[in-house]
Amino acid sequence: MTLTSSEKRIVRHKRIRSRISGTALCPRLAVYRSNSAIYAQLIDDVAGKTLASAHDTAIKKGTKMDRARLVGTDIANKATTAGITTCVFDRGGFIYTGRIAALADAARE
Repeated sequence: MTLTSSEKRIVRHKRIRSRISGTALCPRLAVYRSNSAIYAQLIDDVAGKTLASAHDTAIKKGTKMDRARLVGTDIANKATTAGITTCVFDRGGFIYTGRIAALADAARE
């Protein structure tokens, strides 16, 4: 049985999620990338709550890479206002390159 690329991503994401979990002090930065947009959430897995979220659906200008960087800085700003300084990065089964890496690097800065 051969898996499609989206099914392979789900398998990778399950493997990642078995190893990482977010808490209130160190939440999980979950990233989802579609063909047209990128989404980021800070999630407290213990309480089951989303602490902050950002997306680029309202941003119309720039390339997808530019918009991913803007989402990274936006989620970082929301995290600092919420008092969050560290997080665990959850790439969602996506390969750590391109827009995923750009978002992570922007969030780190």
